[in-house]
Amino acid sequence: MVGGFNIGRRPLGPGRPCYLIAEAGVNHNGSVDLALALVDAAAEAGVDAVKFQSFVAEEVVTPRAPKAAYQRQNTEAGQSQLEMIKALELSPAGHQAVRDRCRERGLAFLSTPFDLPSLELLLSLGAPALKVSSGEITNLPFLSRVGAAGLPVILSTGMADLEEVDAAVRTLKRAGCPGLILLQCVSNYPADPADVNLRAMAAMSEFFSLPVGYSDHTLGIEVALAAAALGAAVIEKHFTLDRSLPGPDHQASATPEELRALVAGVRKVEAALGHGRKEPAASEADTRSVARRSLVAAMDIPAGTALTEAMIAIRRPGTGIPPALLPGALGRVARRDIKAGSLLAWGDLA
Repeated sequence: MVGGFNIGRRPLGPGRPCYLIAEAGVNHNGSVDLALALVDAAAEAGVDAVKFQSFVAEEVVTPRAPKAAYQRQNTEAGQSQLEMIKALELSPAGHQAVRDRCRERGLAFLSTPFDLPSLELLLSLGAPALKVSSGEITNLPFLSRVGAAGLPVILSTGMADLEEVDAAVRTLKRAGCPGLILLQCVSNYPADPADVNLRAMAAMSEFFSLPVGYSDHTLGIEVALAAAALGAAVIEKHFTLDRSLPGPDHQASATPEELRALVAGVRKVEAALGHGRKEPAASEADTRSVARRSLVAAMDIPAGTALTEAMIAIRRPGTGIPPALLPGALGRVARRDIKAGSLLAWGDLA
């Protein structure tokens, strides 16, 4: 049985509304003002949480670590990965300002720690949950510390096979992680929809008996909406205020308008999924009476006449005897004269 858990007061898991995370990431470009503007845009879109990334650059990469292809394409040539992410750090004071703005706007403040000092910072700020990036899924010593923090964990599984996800899940659980959700993810920016493999959500849910969701790096909102239709308990989507801004992630991020459309679309998909029982909707009652058919007199039928099949037609509306009951009408005797085109009624038949 797949269970759920809470982030703050908000329950997550099967049967609950999809938890929508606006991934601001590093799209603040190191500016607290831009980070606060991202929080405001996320709040206006109607998401549940806004998420950032927390790191001390020197704790994450070596001076000679290369950049990924998408990072080389979207950032300064000749700049090292260390130099790039150093410029994208958010200070502890900046984190606190962002957390406070999230509280003012009614959003959960989430962030992804990439190192132990950043993990401690998020704990000191009262983060309600921790997000672990796909890049850390094989960093089992770090996952052990994350699990021991005592907070629910949202784990992205990009670049990982089932065995690696299993090792990460076991590590987090052994460390005492009180709640865990797995996000299907493709770690490419932007990701090709053909690579997304949304059905992996069901595979992980069945294997681990854990709630699952989707971290979306595709352009547009269609794939995320499909994830909602497939039962994602969480959907995370990168967003930016302006795709033309400098930085590694802006071009693969949603605009505020797309983020609003995603929220509205997910809620519409959830409403459309319904309760799962096959039964008519109340709104169909009028159409049902008009579109269905009834037993009708095909000719004038004098009183005392035994009904034959030739005397009965099947016509709209559907407010009389249903066609399925035709055998029960055959051989009955008309109690009164019945005009051609009249709906037959059991009270008119003996």
